[in-house]
Amino acid sequence: MATKRKRPLNLVVTAGPTREYIDPVRYLSNESSGKMGFAIATEAVKRGHKVTLIAGPVHLETPAGVNRVDVISARDMLAAMKTAFRDGDGLIMAAAVADYRPARKLKGKWKKDPSKKGGGVDLPLVENPDLLATVGARKGSRCIMGFALETSNGMRNALGKMQRKNADFIALNGASALNANTTSVTLIGRDGSTQEMLEKSKKYVARRLVMAVEGWRAHA
Repeated sequence: MATKRKRPLNLVVTAGPTREYIDPVRYLSNESSGKMGFAIATEAVKRGHKVTLIAGPVHLETPAGVNRVDVISARDMLAAMKTAFRDGDGLIMAAAVADYRPARKLKGKWKKDPSKKGGGVDLPLVENPDLLATVGARKGSRCIMGFALETSNGMRNALGKMQRKNADFIALNGASALNANTTSVTLIGRDGSTQEMLEKSKKYVARRLVMAVEGWRAHA
């Protein structure tokens, strides 16, 4: 008797940084290259899944077979996520999203104030929406995997993030993963499981993360 083929997943993957503009030429951002998210999208397609890749500003080629949506800011990314996840089975949130943005974007280039030579400046910031928590609050029975980049108290912070944001998995890593080809990740499951992947290629880690989502679907 033939084995029944499992239905491919409809996955949403986010990747790269966001940019929060101060004026037309300056912005707040981070060092994320997008490599991890793009590797996840690549491996997911190889495993037969449908993938929408929502990418911040990165210099990477679109993986074959992937539907790519380019965005700039955190709010742009949230809007794209809400649209893509309507028909999604799972979300893997690998993007490094800016927590804050300038309270207002200047229409012209920010000029130095000659009267404040050598002094400081004030840049009022406001909090961006929490993308993972926003989508997590409406996820229903679908799977959500978040990332937690931590420099201290990593496990405790990752567990807290998983609970607050209603995630099924958290991939815990460190700052050394930014703009690198290898990474060390501890994958934490809501069921209490952990899986360590130390100094592995992002391709290897990506495949294991996709397999974790597949395993969730098999037991859902």
